[in-house]
Amino acid sequence: MNRNEVNAEVLSLEKRRNLKRNTLPALTMAGPVTFWMMVFVLLPLVYVIVISFMKRDAFGGIEYDFTVANYLEILQPVYLKVIWKSMKLAFLTTAICILIGYPLAYYIARKPSKVAAKLLMLVMIPFWTNTLVRLYSINLIGQPNGFLSNFLMNIGIIAKPLDILYSDGIVVVGLLISMLPFAILPLYASIEKLDKAYLEASSDLGAKPAVTFCRITIPLTFPGIVASIILVFIPSLGMYYVPEALGGGKVMLIGSLIRNQFLVTKNWPFGASLSILLVLITLVMLWLYTRIARLDDMEVF
Repeated sequence: MNRNEVNAEVLSLEKRRNLKRNTLPALTMAGPVTFWMMVFVLLPLVYVIVISFMKRDAFGGIEYDFTVANYLEILQPVYLKVIWKSMKLAFLTTAICILIGYPLAYYIARKPSKVAAKLLMLVMIPFWTNTLVRLYSINLIGQPNGFLSNFLMNIGIIAKPLDILYSDGIVVVGLLISMLPFAILPLYASIEKLDKAYLEASSDLGAKPAVTFCRITIPLTFPGIVASIILVFIPSLGMYYVPEALGGGKVMLIGSLIRNQFLVTKNWPFGASLSILLVLITLVMLWLYTRIARLDDMEVF
């Protein structure tokens, strides 16, 4: 072998050593996570997709015979009504969470760091208690002889007890209490990193606070708003224990429908098709977020 061939062999050996040296730590770090995701996320999802194209046998089992009838059944008016109602309540919950969460996040972000940390702790305190405890507390308050009804009657606002138990309204209240922290935290993160120089420049140029808020603050914090919408809308759409606890079986949402298909009627293929529908909605929301979040790099006019 001549000198050039020897040098080429040495370089090739060195490249292989560097590749092994760089690959081994990466595999050590990512390997367990990848294995976990494949076993407990990817494989179950693939199984759900497979059984969504199967049939239900007479005894509640799965008959492995390919069909698209489960997805066609979703188009029936009774199920479309449930999906539409779920979308409507999830949208209403998201809108109220943004309207309440944005001012709170803005107020917290404008405080000194120590005060902001304490206020964020207050936001997180509801997570220290069990969700069902909070929901049944709302149930007790919303009863006709509960605290809210008695209080409003005593101060003369209403003449007869409220009839809000097992209604869409109290379900929305339960969703709000469960989802509001998920709206505040990304909004706070987006507002907190807002460069105050833009606000000062707008003020120096004579812009009114309302104009500065609409033309500077909202566009620069828009990715945080979109993140809050996703974190609130998707769980609200698929959540089943809130309507179960507060709706009393009278408020049927898509999460409750999926639960009933798996645990009550034993129609796993149809329940799987509804679950895939939720997954598709989630993917669409995430795709929209990746498109809209690019506004963070755009110039604000």
